[in-house]
Amino acid sequence: MVWMIISGPAVVVVAAFATLYLAITIPDPVLPTEAMNPRNAIENQGKLEAAMAPAMQARNHASTGDVPAPKK
Repeated sequence: MVWMIISGPAVVVVAAFATLYLAITIPDPVLPTEAMNPRNAIENQGKLEAAMAPAMQARNHASTGDVPAPKK
């Protein structure tokens, strides 16, 4: 019975060290400065709206039951 009490925290400690190892050996890539430029966000707003259109139509259809007319 004691091994069940000790094994829980021991597993957590091992998982923490495994996570630390992964965090140190595989760092996240640094984003280029162009990705953080607010001007690019404004330019890409149209692309974002076009990409979100199917999701918005599905959400509206699920909540109201009406099928929206396709935009031309």
